[in-house]
Amino acid sequence: MTRLGTPLSPSATRVMLLGSGELGKEVLIALQRLGVETIAVDRYENAPGQQVAHRARTITMSDPDQLEALLSAERPHLVVPEIEAIATAKLEELEEAGLVRVIPTARAARLTMDREGIRRLAAETLGLPTSPYRFCDSLAELQAAIDGKDGGQGIGYPCIVKPVMSSSGKGQSKIDGPADVQKAWDYAMAGGRVSKGRVIVEGFIDFDYEITLLTVRALGTDGQVQTHFCAPIGHLQVSGDYVESWQPHPMHPEALRKAQDIAERVTADLGGQGLFGVELFVKGEEVWFSEVSPRPHDTGLVTLATQWQSEFELHARAILGLPVDTTLKSPGASAVIYGGVDATGIVFDGVAEALSVPGTDLRLFGKPESFVKRRMGVALAHAEDVDTARERAKEAASKVKPRAADAEAQAE
Repeated sequence: MTRLGTPLSPSATRVMLLGSGELGKEVLIALQRLGVETIAVDRYENAPGQQVAHRARTITMSDPDQLEALLSAERPHLVVPEIEAIATAKLEELEEAGLVRVIPTARAARLTMDREGIRRLAAETLGLPTSPYRFCDSLAELQAAIDGKDGGQGIGYPCIVKPVMSSSGKGQSKIDGPADVQKAWDYAMAGGRVSKGRVIVEGFIDFDYEITLLTVRALGTDGQVQTHFCAPIGHLQVSGDYVESWQPHPMHPEALRKAQDIAERVTADLGGQGLFGVELFVKGEEVWFSEVSPRPHDTGLVTLATQWQSEFELHARAILGLPVDTTLKSPGASAVIYGGVDATGIVFDGVAEALSVPGTDLRLFGKPESFVKRRMGVALAHAEDVDTARERAKEAASKVKPRAADAEAQAE
């Protein structure tokens, strides 16, 4: 895009986000700082991003007719998917007809919306190193894939089972033996973003650590797409869901070279412009591809404290064709704040105490409904070193106490 307009005017540059959670909210804020008119779409009312956008729309984004009607009504210049459960076939159809421009591309949105598309691209088309895997449509197929009774080499134990379409670790579990298979299948069926009855089972890699390598495809001064990398982000997961992250994560130079090569190859194939979250397993100098998201990554929330341009600002700039800067500002960390209760319209105690921890900040996402294990906020910290930042972030997060609003009334 060669110019940016004025919001809510005939010259406006309009960007629509499909999915408006906490990550989308930060992207919308970054876009608005550049004078972009924003439309936030989600499946439920008052999603975090809808609270800050110029306009909010609520539809079933996996319904192609609803999606096409909304795009026809709003006519955005750019369409930015932020979640997996979207009618990507309709996006591809509209993009091919020249009616929409999808970030990074409609093909990328389709391939990465489920684990099958992106795993087959990485392993079978690009030949990137991955864990052994199978796709299964039933409990019997899952057991056969683990045991090697499906005609291939058995995945064996331990292994990881995930729905082909889910996010934030939902439906993901580790299987240590035959007694865990039924439970893992049931959990995957309950945790999938769209009920497709299909899972991926992966062989367990004995890795030293896993990282997110934020990779940015942005226009250079010559008008050609260039690839930029942020410093590696380390993270801790519990049941497949990130609970803390830190940047930079130290890596052997050869491992970092391999990680960047893998990230560049997979994002170049997906094409387009924007920020990608590439997840990798690392052991010594060896690196394995895990997953990629063509959008900001939850572990990348740490960049709000560590980089001159956060992952959200990088994404906004890249999709608008603007220069980017992935320079690290300070070591830092993030720690998740869970809801802790099932309630609507919760309140947060301990905010002042959390912000009294040196070098910290908070993001309370504003989600209208809380669940015990729903991510409702994040504590951020910067420090002279990663270890100190992690301690500060965890301390700040521990001081924030969500509770039901009716409990507040009772307390008064």
